[in-house]
Amino acid sequence: MTKHPYVIDQMIGSAEISARIDALTQEIKAEFTDTRKLVVVGLLRGSFIFIADLVRQLEMEVEVDFIETSSYGNSTESSREVRILKDLRGDIEGRDVLVVEDIVDTGHTLAHVLTLLRSRQPAKLRSIALLDKPSRREAEVTADWIGFTIPDEFVVGYGIDYAQAGRNLPYIGKVRFTE
Repeated sequence: MTKHPYVIDQMIGSAEISARIDALTQEIKAEFTDTRKLVVVGLLRGSFIFIADLVRQLEMEVEVDFIETSSYGNSTESSREVRILKDLRGDIEGRDVLVVEDIVDTGHTLAHVLTLLRSRQPAKLRSIALLDKPSRREAEVTADWIGFTIPDEFVVGYGIDYAQAGRNLPYIGKVRFTE
């Protein structure tokens, strides 16, 4: 086992995450009640656990697709330059789309992706973020649904990583550096 120069303090437990997802899916189902098949677009890589839990709860037909972006690399700070590493495979024109983000920090990634997807003319475009850090916002963007609003802390777990570590934690934890 690798020794890391940090410890992780739990902030949001797995039961709390599960209960919040249950509530959010009820709101999402109400919003998309007339949708034949919802296109759920996950922003890789941090959203993969959140998106899996969300779509299992939706009780409606969904099509899952992914966009992979990069703005952090192995740093704890956003570069503010959003690069699309993997684009959607399917066409979203005239379709109802839900973008699933792990965390909205500066907002640059979500703003960039929503602008890109709007240009493809979906019928309806909404977004959800598991975590929101409004104190760090630089871009004018707000997700339609927010799981939890958190303070300006660097977090890992539930799909969110630090240098590819911590994704598999069943909770959200604050990273506290020891060196």
